[in-house]
Amino acid sequence: MDQDSAVRELAEDPSSRKRFLKAVGGTGAAAALSVIVAACGGSDKKKTTSTAAAPGPGGAKPDFTNDVDIVNYALTLEYLETQFYNDVINSGVIKDPKVGSLAKEIAAAEQQHVDALTAAVKQLGGTPAAKPKASFQSVIDGGPKMILETAATVENLGAAAYLGQAGNIKSKQILGAALAIHSVEARHAAAINALVGRGFGGGDQLTGSLPDGAFARPMKKADVLKAVAPFLTA
Repeated sequence: MDQDSAVRELAEDPSSRKRFLKAVGGTGAAAALSVIVAACGGSDKKKTTSTAAAPGPGGAKPDFTNDVDIVNYALTLEYLETQFYNDVINSGVIKDPKVGSLAKEIAAAEQQHVDALTAAVKQLGGTPAAKPKASFQSVIDGGPKMILETAATVENLGAAAYLGQAGNIKSKQILGAALAIHSVEARHAAAINALVGRGFGGGDQLTGSLPDGAFARPMKKADVLKAVAPFLTA
C-alpha cells in the first residue's frame, strides 16, 4: 500500500483509526500514563533530577541540565498541540467529517501525552510546568487549508523538538518514553502532510513527511520556542 492510500485509509476508515490509536496507547489516558510512570522508576530519581548534562558538540552548553526540565519542556509543547486541536475542533471550521474525526483522534493522543508527561515529572520529584497561554485564532480564521498546513508544521516541530533533546536525557527509561512519543508525532505529521498534499517532500525542516531526507534533523530549544512564539499570548 502506498503512502497516500494508507493516509486515506486512516482518514476514512474508523477501524483503521482505532487500530492506529490502539497501537499508540489509545485505550485511554490511564494506559499511557501507566506506561511512562513504569518507565520512570524510582531507581533513576536522583540521577535524573540532579545530574548535569554533558556539554554539547564543540563544548556548547546543552539546552537543559536535567531530565525534569526536559520533560517539562516536552509537556509545554504538548499543552500547545492539545489546545491547537481542541480549539480547531470547537471552532467548527472543519466541515469534512473525516478530517474532523481524525483531528479528534489526534487531539486525544496529544492529551494522553500531556497526562503521561505530567505523571513523569511528578514521578521524578519535580513540579509539572504550567499550561502556557496561547491563541490559535489567527490560524482558525485562515480556514481549513491554513489549519491543516499549521497542523502539519506543528507535528513536524514536535518530532524535531523531541529529537533535539534526546542526547541530553540521562535516564534510559525517560529516553525510551520520549522516543515513543516522538514516533507518534512523526506519524501524525506524515498523515497530515499527505492530507495537505505535501507528500514526503519538504521545502524546509518543518514541511513534508520527510522534511530532512533519510535522517531527521533535531531542533534546539531556541528554534522551537521561536516557532511557537507567534501563538503565545503571555
